[in-house]
Amino acid sequence: MTRSVTARVPAKVNVQLAVGGLRPDGFHDLANVFLAVGLYDEVTATPADELRITVSGADAHAVPLDRTNLAARAALALAARHGIEPRVQLHIAKDIPVAGGMAGGSADAAGALVACDALWGTAAPRTELLEICAELGSDVPFSLVGGAALGRGRGELLTPLETGSTFHWVFAVAEGGLSTPAVYRECDRLRAADGQGATVADVPDPEPSPALLDALRTGDARALAAAVTNDLQPAALSLRPGLAATLSAGTGAGALAALVSGSGPTCAFLAEDAEAAASVAKGLAASGTCRAVRVATGPAPGAAVVGA
Repeated sequence: MTRSVTARVPAKVNVQLAVGGLRPDGFHDLANVFLAVGLYDEVTATPADELRITVSGADAHAVPLDRTNLAARAALALAARHGIEPRVQLHIAKDIPVAGGMAGGSADAAGALVACDALWGTAAPRTELLEICAELGSDVPFSLVGGAALGRGRGELLTPLETGSTFHWVFAVAEGGLSTPAVYRECDRLRAADGQGATVADVPDPEPSPALLDALRTGDARALAAAVTNDLQPAALSLRPGLAATLSAGTGAGALAALVSGSGPTCAFLAEDAEAAASVAKGLAASGTCRAVRVATGPAPGAAVVGA
């Protein structure tokens, strides 16, 4: 019987995304406070005659099936480091919104790394997996680690954060996606148009909010709601003005805080407790401002093998 290994990996929400100026290399320094939430993709690795990608679930049609897929790139990177032919089929069961600002592609990369490492018996140390993650993308290391963390640099330099409680979230999934590079370009354009400038010489170095970190540590949802920020939100709203109605519908339904998740277009709403989250979800579903509504809690664990 052919052995398969399945890894489960969570989505994320950025409770703070502070974006520095445009660097000469085209990237931006970040103070990125990640919280993993309980919406999961599963990546199953099975021996095959060549590298193949298959996808099922919501928006599967929007996921590339070639070697541009981050999960495929993860398998290729791990195989290259260990002198292995990447003869594996990776099946991605999608439950994280695609191109929704919740790191679905990054999650798949981390899941593929964990699943292939177990399938091939490479026994790669955590430091090696994190190095590969950082090569693949800014959000991939956090998808491996999960929980809560502060990301510096491009977001890949992680410091784990303490959380004092479970936080309740509602996510409004928009029709279609948003390109993360396009949102960063719009952020730079808006900053330049405002006259403040968009480069590292113009924009202060991004720093995490002490009040936000304290709210996470103490588990205070109301304090966290008062501190959440996303510097990419004006750019996401500029590209997708309809998101303003979604944010308004969520706050009108009782959310403590509303923000665009990462580069969007998914919108995230913090609720006081499970009952309040259900009420917010009901209000959003009735508002007609989004395609789907999901409820989840965080922090959630990072990428891990769940079946072999």
